[in-house]
Amino acid sequence: MSGAPIVVHRASGTGGRRVIVHSHGRDQILGIAYSDHDLVVFLESAGVAEPEAVLDDPLWVEWRDGPPHDFDAA
Repeated sequence: MSGAPIVVHRASGTGGRRVIVHSHGRDQILGIAYSDHDLVVFLESAGVAEPEAVLDDPLWVEWRDGPPHDFDAA
């Protein structure tokens, strides 16, 4: 696992990617994102001050098993 506190998992068979944030030694599922907009909303609710700015920063976000910003069905 990377050191990134936010993990966007591979797209499901029906589309959307599970988003998890690691904070205070725990993993918390934020939800299923179907777009960058959904992901930004989740990150805002988790307290990320400028979520749009961190989407492509590997120190913040790890995009697993698929290209970044692709939320289509696997």
